[in-house]
Amino acid sequence: MTPYLQKRALYEPFFYQRVSKNLGIVVVIPAYKEEFLLLSLMSIKKCKLPLRDVEVIVVVNDSVVDNAKTLKINQKVFQQALEWSKKNSRPRMRFRVLYKGELPKKSGGVGLARKIGMDEACYRFAMAKVKRGIIVCFDADSKCEENFLVAIENHFKKHPRTSACSIYFEHPIRGFDFEEPIYQAIIAYELHLRYFINVQEWAGFPFAYQTIGSSMAVRSDHYQKQGGMNRRKAGEDFYFLQKFIALGNFTNLNTTTVIPSPRVSDRVPFGTGKAVGEITKQQGQYETYNLSTFSDLKILVKQLKNIYKEESDWKNVALPNSVVQYFELHDFGERLAEIKKNTTNFSSFKKRFFHWFNAFQAMKFAHFARDHFYENVPVETAALDLLNERSLTLDKVDQKSLLLLFRKLDKAK
Repeated sequence: MTPYLQKRALYEPFFYQRVSKNLGIVVVIPAYKEEFLLLSLMSIKKCKLPLRDVEVIVVVNDSVVDNAKTLKINQKVFQQALEWSKKNSRPRMRFRVLYKGELPKKSGGVGLARKIGMDEACYRFAMAKVKRGIIVCFDADSKCEENFLVAIENHFKKHPRTSACSIYFEHPIRGFDFEEPIYQAIIAYELHLRYFINVQEWAGFPFAYQTIGSSMAVRSDHYQKQGGMNRRKAGEDFYFLQKFIALGNFTNLNTTTVIPSPRVSDRVPFGTGKAVGEITKQQGQYETYNLSTFSDLKILVKQLKNIYKEESDWKNVALPNSVVQYFELHDFGERLAEIKKNTTNFSSFKKRFFHWFNAFQAMKFAHFARDHFYENVPVETAALDLLNERSLTLDKVDQKSLLLLFRKLDKAK
């Protein structure tokens, strides 16, 4: 076993069945009260097979604080998935289902469930003596295009230095599975997600990537080297992927599509399910960060060279008030001295600066600017403002039309 599995895995392997020496991809699916789990498994089963073999690991989970109703649902889902996996597994695509109950109150949740499944994927690769296998994160309420597995395999072949990637996604925005207010809400929320990444790119921020738990993949060796998945109950995907984004060699995979569910959910304190519930109450209205916040960030990025050259006081550099006050709040003078002390040229200075001013700091700055300088605006207003800055126009301006354009822009990256 690898050093990571010996020291950092929380459990011994759950599966000891013979593993294919041709194993290349393991898809990990956490499942908590997922009564329609089989629909997601069927979606993966329909996928065209890549050259390397595939395993799908489902982690049905609950914690010590879950009630009898939840346990009953999970036990039913587990038995259904177990029977389905026996009937639908085939030599080159195996479905494996485990049940891990009574997880700790403090850490029991999606992060820990993903970790259990991803660590199990590492065990499977270790048994197969496959060092650079691909671990794919998926959700129990998601679906995918038929080329999903092939596209993932091809992407990592085409980009051999890629440690991890974000996979293109589109929520369903019409149909008969949900009420119309749900579709309207997910249009607004997905528009926010796409605007937030695109506006960071426009500002010149180097770490602008989507971090969606159902739409990401990582190499097994890099997963272990970076300490594996965290145990957060929410936002585990954001914190996990930032480790890889900051290191470089992170990519976007846009040749296939994951289709996450737009359903309302109270399983986590924030995220898509929570946001959709709140937006439906507001009749499809949703506010996001003002473009002015990122205009200030754009100025900061452009002024980095002057900050580097300035020898007496960084405040002599022309920076927006929002940036100045944020830096003062975070003792930037001391931080800057430390960065300069450990760099010998602008290129290394810039790299070290963004090691500090990373995605977490950018998010904190956006919140600071929102609270003290620029109030949130309707998401369609912010999205249109960004398009205008990029000299892009629309014949019809509404949330759906804006979303479709942003999808087109993201797909072309």
